[in-house]
Amino acid sequence: MKFSDQERALLRVLQGDAALSLAELAEQTGMATSTVWRKVQEFEKLGLVRGRVALLDPKAADVGLCVFATVRLADHAEASIATLASVIAAHPEIMEAHAVSGTADYILKIRCRDVEAYEQFMTQTLLRSPVVKSVVSSFSLKELKYTTALPL
Repeated sequence: MKFSDQERALLRVLQGDAALSLAELAEQTGMATSTVWRKVQEFEKLGLVRGRVALLDPKAADVGLCVFATVRLADHAEASIATLASVIAAHPEIMEAHAVSGTADYILKIRCRDVEAYEQFMTQTLLRSPVVKSVVSSFSLKELKYTTALPL
């Protein structure tokens, strides 16, 4: 999808603060308010803007522990993949899930209160799934960068 400079600017501003009013968006992008409204509607209709959310501070929300878990499946049958997908969908602790190349099949980004909560989640949920062969956990020691903004 190709964007004009103004559209790109609008998308950058929206990614920074989707709660801005149309007037504020127009002021920051140099566009007319009616054009901003039309462009935002167009972006939503195209599925480019998937939603508008509030980003919470994990520590303040008491889920400060960030874990990256690499998961290997017992096999790669469609039923096994579907089973893992349903586990992923059912647990809000799993913030992101990616099928990957290499020695692991999936990498999961998991947020929990603390190590004890993660240990319980891993043993009671991930390792109890009959399709999971192994889980290797890496704990984030320090977050150096976090953004939800795409590089436009």
